[in-house]
Amino acid sequence: MWTAVLAASVLAFALKFLGYVVPERWLAGPRTSRVTSALPIALLAALVGVQTLTGEAGALVLDARLAAVGVALVALALRAPFIVVVLLAAGVAALLRGLGMG
Repeated sequence: MWTAVLAASVLAFALKFLGYVVPERWLAGPRTSRVTSALPIALLAALVGVQTLTGEAGALVLDARLAAVGVALVALALRAPFIVVVLLAAGVAALLRGLGMG
């Protein structure tokens, strides 16, 4: 196990070091700027999708989490404040789970 931890540490350090030695002209292009600004959005969307739609052993699950994310999306589309979005989503999930739907 320690071999894997040390190997992962060396790999993480090497990747971080490579970020410092990449020529700046490679990173200054407009395409690179568009990709690097959109990448966190895509990763977060993928994380939300996986956490919302998967259950144990990776099975597809449609439960209160999906309804809560749907309510959050509607609230965001209506430009509700973030705290309102979170409270609405949590309330819907709690209500549906209390009714035995997830």
